[in-house]
Amino acid sequence: MQANIRDVAVWAGAVGTTGRNEDGNLALAGVSTDTRRIQPGQLFVPLRGEKFDGHEYVVAARDAGASAALWDESVPVPAELTESGFPLILVNDTLTALQALASGYANTLQAKVIAVTGSNGKTTTKDLIASVLSTTLRVHKTEGNYNNHIGLPLTLLGAPSDTEALVLEMGMSGEGEIALLSAIGRPDIAVVTNVGESHLLQLGSRRNIARAKLEIVDGLKPGGALVYYGDEHLLVEELAGKRKPDGLSEITFGVGASNDWKARSVAVSAEGTTFVAADADGAEQTYELPIPGKHNAVNALAAIAVGKLVGLSADDIREGLKNAKLTGMRIERTVAKNGAIVLNDAYNASPTSVRAAIDLVAGLTGYGRKWIVLGDMLELGPDEAAMHANVGAYVEASKADEALFYGVLSENGYKAAVSNFPPGAVQHYTDKYQLADDLLNRLHPDDLVLVKASRGMKMEEIVTILQKGDRG
Repeated sequence: MQANIRDVAVWAGAVGTTGRNEDGNLALAGVSTDTRRIQPGQLFVPLRGEKFDGHEYVVAARDAGASAALWDESVPVPAELTESGFPLILVNDTLTALQALASGYANTLQAKVIAVTGSNGKTTTKDLIASVLSTTLRVHKTEGNYNNHIGLPLTLLGAPSDTEALVLEMGMSGEGEIALLSAIGRPDIAVVTNVGESHLLQLGSRRNIARAKLEIVDGLKPGGALVYYGDEHLLVEELAGKRKPDGLSEITFGVGASNDWKARSVAVSAEGTTFVAADADGAEQTYELPIPGKHNAVNALAAIAVGKLVGLSADDIREGLKNAKLTGMRIERTVAKNGAIVLNDAYNASPTSVRAAIDLVAGLTGYGRKWIVLGDMLELGPDEAAMHANVGAYVEASKADEALFYGVLSENGYKAAVSNFPPGAVQHYTDKYQLADDLLNRLHPDDLVLVKASRGMKMEEIVTILQKGDRG
């Protein structure tokens, strides 16, 4: 963000300003909520939580080079700030002001806004869309986990003034959150990847999850487009009764014949995926991805659809998909110290995504032994034990040679899988490092290992041990 303090005050809904502000012409270059990372010239936003109050760090932000700060008008201004004349923009609530500021700044950009949500695959899809658009446009996208009510505004505010496309990931844990993010971002194109089981704990059913994901439509601009997974009947059903913006275009993708974009002839290796994309008129194009998985071919269809909506050629889209750089721990191919191939998919997990990863391993050939290493799937609600058991039953000797389970919940998966394998081929662990040690001792250079679990299980630590060859 490059703006003067007057514009920032208007966008943020300020009720006043204090301190030196040079008649509103004081230039601000960027926004930060963290004094440890603040850069000279930035606006500091003091957020408040149950156990912290960012207002206590405004002096430190000033000393670190901040040029101004937002300030909740209900909080007394300390004499040190008043006497120094440090510019403060007074607001009713600093979080709400941050969100309004981001929306106001985004409205000044001449950029297409593409928003992506879904239970599984939203980060990969966001990365694929950004890579496709980057072949012809200046793109700014969500990085890391900046996909919530704080991260999304900071992503918008981090966009350079010459940005031509904003690709925003929108995450959630409960009802109403996607609606808020969509209202802040005001997308031209919204993408819904699928409806899985993540957040069943908060929302209670997959239908409620579908409704929550479709809140992304609420902030769509008139004449916008919704690109969604057409093989999910819950999305189709819930969308039919939903209020939509004027002139909305609906585009579906998936493997079913009724979709506008269909994936065909999918071929998968540990290095990547090739597939044919067929449009609604039956025209076909072949594409390559640097990541494995039939499900990623389906995710790529969303990127193709977005690319077409903004006017890109098939050649531009093909280049973007082939050269995509993806966020880590999403079927990330790496190599153990002894040469074995490791697929690190440890960023997140749900029954849907775990089954997709198991299917990926099942379809790969040319390896000595195939190992499936699974940890707990979190936030699944009261049926979590049964869901782990169902995933365990899905793991069979026809899909892998060895299966290792880690975690309290994964013991249910272990019990369901053990009868599907020869004796000794399935193990359960309560100690992650013991699992890693045992795997190291048994791993051959021509083996393949998949590591998959929810983020809270930190299964990437197993991947690191395999890469290093020891715990050290």
